[in-house]
Amino acid sequence: MPLSEGTLREETGRGEPGSMRRLLGEFLEWMRDRGYSERTVEGRAWSLLNFIEWCEERGTYFPREADVSLVERYRSHLSRRISRRSGKPLRPKTQCNELIAVREFFRRLVKTGKVLFNPALEVELPKKGFELPGNYLSAREAERILAMPDVLDPVGLRDRAMMEFLYSTGIRRSELCNLLLGDVDFRAGTAFIRRGKGGRDRVIPAGERALSWVFRYLEDSRPSLRSLKRDDAGNLFLTYRGTPLLPYSVSSTVTKYRRMAGIEKEGSSHMFRHTTATLMLENGADVRQVQAMLGHTSLQSTQIYTHVSIRRLKEVHERTHPAKRLGPGEKRPD
Repeated sequence: MPLSEGTLREETGRGEPGSMRRLLGEFLEWMRDRGYSERTVEGRAWSLLNFIEWCEERGTYFPREADVSLVERYRSHLSRRISRRSGKPLRPKTQCNELIAVREFFRRLVKTGKVLFNPALEVELPKKGFELPGNYLSAREAERILAMPDVLDPVGLRDRAMMEFLYSTGIRRSELCNLLLGDVDFRAGTAFIRRGKGGRDRVIPAGERALSWVFRYLEDSRPSLRSLKRDDAGNLFLTYRGTPLLPYSVSSTVTKYRRMAGIEKEGSSHMFRHTTATLMLENGADVRQVQAMLGHTSLQSTQIYTHVSIRRLKEVHERTHPAKRLGPGEKRPD
């Protein structure tokens, strides 16, 4: 759920001067000034509000009152906390992200002289462990979803072009929404991705089929979607009202067609990103090439997909290799 500016001002404005709640507002403004995306700012805001409310319930309102013992107790609390969304304990990765937010908050308070030391720095972060990406599609499943929109309808044609582009490029939904008309180079077969994660730009290849659908959308659909009541901001993909497409709308659109296609796997727009990376690696792409395409700063973020493709390869091997089973007198190694 997005944290609106009004809600944020209300939550950070009712504390006493110098309290963690008041200082949270200053911290978030500092993040915005440094160029952090609004999504990142919102994530930090929710994480820190959770921490601050937990502290306030225990009579701790000011950062100088927080010590290592308090943050250790919060770490223990996170390990037992149940996610409202899944009804299950928080994943180690989520616990780690919550504590990183607390660590960064106090780091800023140290730099601005609000506190003398960072109590979260001494607390060991939970080990994230190895987590495979969310569900991904087979090539056949992806084609079933792509075939669902009614391309004779302007919105349906937009949806087909949008999903073809997601599948071809593996871009994030926010990156798709930020695309401008001039960002797709049909002659070169590339797309300019502006303000990706971390505010980084990159140029990536786009397949001929996806570009063909985008061109058809521009010719036959976008003119009818463009609103005559407002200036055209130049975004590539528009809503039926003629306004720029928003990330949540991309997710709900993909989810709708996934269900129409009878695909029971959970996931929406990010599923296409996982699918692109996995299928490219399975078909011989180098992991560093996939890293550049996805816009990962760390190779470790991309290498997780190699485990997915290896797992699939093992399944195929066990199903098809003639020497997969033990012979007479042979035994499995310990």
